[in-house]
Amino acid sequence: MNDIIKNIEAAQLKAEVADFKVGDTVKVSAKVKEGNRERIQVFEGTVIKRQGGSNRETFTVRKNSNGVGVEKTWPLHSPIVEKIEVVRHGKARRAKLYYLRDRVGKAARVKELVK
Repeated sequence: MNDIIKNIEAAQLKAEVADFKVGDTVKVSAKVKEGNRERIQVFEGTVIKRQGGSNRETFTVRKNSNGVGVEKTWPLHSPIVEKIEVVRHGKARRAKLYYLRDRVGKAARVKELVK
């Protein structure tokens, strides 16, 4: 029974996934369905969380829009997510950046990782 589930989950995985970590600023191109039309909407923000594994893995992106914090969570291997583009790599020392929710303006930024 366990092998059957593993085979089904392996078939749902995307071939290539962008290499990003918590703290990175990313652009997520997601398909949005409006009536009978479909378009791609870009959501740019900081990755504050990655959780799960295999085909159940999700990530949460946070941005400030007109002074209001907006967070969206997507399944990593979902067909709704068209592509994930890394804008800049951030230096994060923890796995979940929930403390960014309490910060406003420049304090809500993550330092850029210099390699």
